[in-house]
Amino acid sequence: MSEIRFSSNYQDLSQSSGVDAGFQFEFYCERCNDRWRTHYKPYRSGQASGWIQKGASIFGGLLGNASTVVSGMAQAGWHGARDDAFKEAIADAKAHFNRCGNCHDYVCEPCFDTANGLCFNCAPNVQVAITKARAQGEVRSAADRAGTEGESRGTRHDVKQDMQLVCPQCRAETHGAKFCPECGYKMAQQVACTACSTLLQPGTKFCTECGHRQA
Repeated sequence: MSEIRFSSNYQDLSQSSGVDAGFQFEFYCERCNDRWRTHYKPYRSGQASGWIQKGASIFGGLLGNASTVVSGMAQAGWHGARDDAFKEAIADAKAHFNRCGNCHDYVCEPCFDTANGLCFNCAPNVQVAITKARAQGEVRSAADRAGTEGESRGTRHDVKQDMQLVCPQCRAETHGAKFCPECGYKMAQQVACTACSTLLQPGTKFCTECGHRQA
């Protein structure tokens, strides 16, 4: 039953053959995803097979038959040895993880409310919730005030006058500046007629709409 319970939140890092053959398992908290890894436990039969295979390659296959025999023995004993190692890993993992009484997830100590037997997803920490709510309220209030301030500043911008946003000489972006920030070219800013406010090109002597002479 222990293996079934932990089947969804662990990774098997074990190797069945080679000089690094051994057992190791990594469990993780199902709330914060922090990892806990068991100590590496060597699988001697698999390691012996790995060393013999290395020797066979060095000596031109003279140890080939022995390598095959040892490898077969290692593979035959692997599953039983792995199960035993996993059971030991489960026992060790129980000291690092707690099972939530509501959602049944396995979580680490920092994510578990020991008094209630629940993880902090099912029973959030009150002080954390208060601090979070206060911070969210502060952000909302500041955003509302910033929006009001932005609307106030927006009324001070000239939104009627057309502006050249790209320099006709070097094609650089001007962002409405009077002179190009790249080449210094003077932008053609339109001006309003002093009588009817029609927008006119700079240097226009008479308004094209009402004929009023411009100063």
